[in-house]
Amino acid sequence: MTLDKPSKKPARPKFLRALSGEPVWPPPLWLMRQAGRYLPEYREIRAKSASFLDFCYDPKSTVEATLQPIRRFGFDAAILFSDILVVPDALGQKVSFESGEGPRLDPVHDEAGISKLRESIDLDRLAPVFETVSRLKQDLPRDTPLIGFCGAPWTVASYMVAGRGTPDQAPARLFAYRHPILFRKIIDKLVTASIDYLLAQVKAGVDAIQIFDTWAGVLPAGEFDRWCVSPIAAIVAGVKAVYPDIPVIVFARGAGPRLIELEDATEAQAIGLDTSVDPEWAATLPETTVLQGNLDPLALIAGGAALEEGVTRILAAFRHRPHIFNLGHGILPETPIAHVERLVDLVRRDQI
Repeated sequence: MTLDKPSKKPARPKFLRALSGEPVWPPPLWLMRQAGRYLPEYREIRAKSASFLDFCYDPKSTVEATLQPIRRFGFDAAILFSDILVVPDALGQKVSFESGEGPRLDPVHDEAGISKLRESIDLDRLAPVFETVSRLKQDLPRDTPLIGFCGAPWTVASYMVAGRGTPDQAPARLFAYRHPILFRKIIDKLVTASIDYLLAQVKAGVDAIQIFDTWAGVLPAGEFDRWCVSPIAAIVAGVKAVYPDIPVIVFARGAGPRLIELEDATEAQAIGLDTSVDPEWAATLPETTVLQGNLDPLALIAGGAALEEGVTRILAAFRHRPHIFNLGHGILPETPIAHVERLVDLVRRDQI
């Protein structure tokens, strides 16, 4: 009689190892918006949906979109394909996406508009998102973690108030100055909705979550704490009250040195660095803080020396600390696929 040897325990994915505070070399690599319009296979499946929102609520399409960059580039993490504006949609605000013009929402700019929103988020409306997560957990390679996400309350509220994207989010900023109590109602509703949404994503199977505050940088100092830091801290605390071990990444574009304030106020495991952050400055942050980012997406488009110099500088700055290689914002539609392949080679050239 022979006994089977015990199977070797699979190695923990390097993305999760980095998020736990372990310096991993070469660092794990994924890209914000890694699934999307720069990929011809994405454009092919996107053309089959009547609208972008229809696409986001079709698990077959979103599973395929999420998997495409993993198949092509072998990134160290996948991110759920969806959009931050499914939250206001699930709160009862009318949301649509106009081709070539971006999102359109029925603006919420008074008490009457706020009263039309649901008391709580409609998780049934978001059931296709959770189905996508469940399917991806079966279809992704075992060593490829799945990232769930939501938009931060300030960024989502800026679209809800203006009804569209604007260059400096002036409509939401003015509304917050003129009607702080009403704006607080929107923010508080988004905090609660975001907690419920993220909890459902974790329950469905995501391995980590990222909170995107794309428009944090337009807020002046006092408003930054009120509308960016405090709401994000509340979301992270709400999620960790139920799932204390779920890793959280916070990305606040344009925050600059105020990232220290954001890091101190939240229980997030990692802080995303946008393009404007100097890697050498970021490297002076406490080593207990996991950093993510911050290659310029335009350097990725340019390729050549610009790409190689950008990658080299970031790798050198973060060589001996936990770091996740990423862009300083989302990958742009005109990015050549060959340049993404080159980026992967550059980051992984020192494989150990």
